[in-house]
Amino acid sequence: MKKIIKKPWGFEELIEINKKFMFKKLFMKKNHQCSLQYHNKKREIVYIVSGKLKVLVKKNNRFIAKNLTSGQTILIKPGVIHRMKAMKDCIYLEASTPEIKDVIRLEDDYKRS
Repeated sequence: MKKIIKKPWGFEELIEINKKFMFKKLFMKKNHQCSLQYHNKKREIVYIVSGKLKVLVKKNNRFIAKNLTSGQTILIKPGVIHRMKAMKDCIYLEASTPEIKDVIRLEDDYKRS
C-alpha cells in the first residue's frame, strides 16, 4: 500500500496501515504547521529524516518547544496536545498505532474542522 494524501502544509505518504500499526512519510513546507491537536488513542513516534521541525507539546498547562533535526525523535502519547511546524522544509517519518481518523483539532491555520 502506498497512498499520497495532499495537505495544505505539504503531504503525507501512507506507506502501511494494518490492525497493529501505521507508517507514514511526511513532507512539511518551511513555515507551515499542522493543526494544534491531540489523539484519544493514537500513540506516535516521529523521526526526522531531513530539515528542522519545531514540535510544541503541552505539559503542565504550558507549551514546550522542541527543535528537532535529522536523526532525532519524539514520542507523542494519547491525550498530549501538540503541533509540528517546519522551520526548514522537512521530511519526517511517523510510526503510530493505526487510528488514522483519531485527530481532534483545536486550532488550524487552514480552517479545517
